[in-house]
Amino acid sequence: MSLDLSRRRFLESSAAAAAMSALPLGAVHAQGAKYVRYNATSREGEAMLASYDRAIQKLLSLPVSDPRNWFRNAFIHTLDCPHGNWWFFVWHRPYIGYFEQTVREFSGNPNFAFPYWDWTQLPAIPGTMFKGALTPTSPYFNPYISSFETFRKFIGTSLDQYWKDPLQAQQLQIRQMPTQDALWKQVTGNPMFAVTSKARWITASSPGLDPKVAKMCDAQTIRDGLAPTTFIPFNSQITPSHTTPPGQGQLFGTLEGLPHNNVHNNVGGAINSNPSSEFGYMQDNLSPVDPLFMLHHSNMDRLLQIWNDKQTALKLPYVPEDKAQYEHWANDVFLFYINSQGQRVTQVKAGSYIDVGQFNYAYSPGSAQQLVGAAKQKALNAKFAGSKGSVAVTGALADALASASTRTVVAQVTVPHPGASGARNYDVTVNAPPGAKITADSPYYVATIAFFGNMPGMAGVETTFTVPITELRSKLKGKHANALNFQVTPQGNLPLALGKGAPLLKSVAVEVY
Repeated sequence: MSLDLSRRRFLESSAAAAAMSALPLGAVHAQGAKYVRYNATSREGEAMLASYDRAIQKLLSLPVSDPRNWFRNAFIHTLDCPHGNWWFFVWHRPYIGYFEQTVREFSGNPNFAFPYWDWTQLPAIPGTMFKGALTPTSPYFNPYISSFETFRKFIGTSLDQYWKDPLQAQQLQIRQMPTQDALWKQVTGNPMFAVTSKARWITASSPGLDPKVAKMCDAQTIRDGLAPTTFIPFNSQITPSHTTPPGQGQLFGTLEGLPHNNVHNNVGGAINSNPSSEFGYMQDNLSPVDPLFMLHHSNMDRLLQIWNDKQTALKLPYVPEDKAQYEHWANDVFLFYINSQGQRVTQVKAGSYIDVGQFNYAYSPGSAQQLVGAAKQKALNAKFAGSKGSVAVTGALADALASASTRTVVAQVTVPHPGASGARNYDVTVNAPPGAKITADSPYYVATIAFFGNMPGMAGVETTFTVPITELRSKLKGKHANALNFQVTPQGNLPLALGKGAPLLKSVAVEVY
């Protein structure tokens, strides 16, 4: 559905309820879609991966002057991608969609669509993704990433065009990349580059996700992430634009901050205490160099569509409800996409991608699909502030944590951003005694929050993660503590950018949906 049509329908509504019902319906596209995104482990998904493999080989060998070149496409994500704000989902949908069309053309498969990696169902990298050109550690990638010098020489001056376009250059200025040299400082400073042998940290001999990361992908976490019935807090923080620089804080919605960020860091090795030279591509903004990126984000887009369809079934909007906020969100511009002919995309407004539109795909059933059309409980929207990391368990919060409750309970955990050199992943615990060993099965373990998408100037910026604590009801076994005492602890032995002993937990509040 076009932005103009969506906007007109919104503006024609005189009452809020009417405006909500007039917004585009997410389930409409699924009937009669031309392309199907299958589970990567299905027979159909395996066939799509074979087509993907063929296309990658061709895209790697394209001249770097062609913007469809594999690495040129990956740099779009580095130059422009929003994280930790309310354009996260709507930006990635066309990024994946346009590249899917390119892969379709180069694969020779007219029905190609990206499979999705359902990490809730399979908390391990699908085995096929370690074969052929489907892994960046393969010989197909080596001519380009055998060393940093080789990589930068290969890319050469092909990226200069972005600074020759006034509108693109303006956005790059905001993103603190006023020159190509500034871009490379981000690439090496975060760091984003990896040599072929280190391009993916998880290996074929040990393909499983870390137990804590798997926990952040499990059915309960996804169910809680899909529970909100309004655009915010399902999406991440409202910001002036998708290119807004750090300084105003960040807020990660549950699905972005937990499964999305954790999987990126785990595949790239950033959850561990490895030196930066051993980080793979998936842990930062050059992550699309790894072919797994497209399967990971296809699954994130699948969850977005499940939420959209759930909202539709409940006759609720899946765009910002406030008219002014909707206009602001829908009119933001995305200027870096490339179509399958290697041309700049002219459809640039965020609102153009509310639904799948011209991409014309649907998803085969996967985990969490059953939540579409689930009965809606009247939202409680109760919030309970904490003091020094402690939240009293009384009244509505005690009721919500009761074993019979069907409410979703989340904690808004605020911590300072560690910057590029600090630990990426932090364990959140509740009522843990001093010295307790925290594993994924620990009764005190709640979540692992993960930073992803670092930009210069982020160090110290207060960042809030939406952490489901619904499962505390089973851990408390019906015996509520008088208070929930939260702690945040860095994983591994990477340094804290803010200095040893710096307080990690700035504030916490608990909210009940």
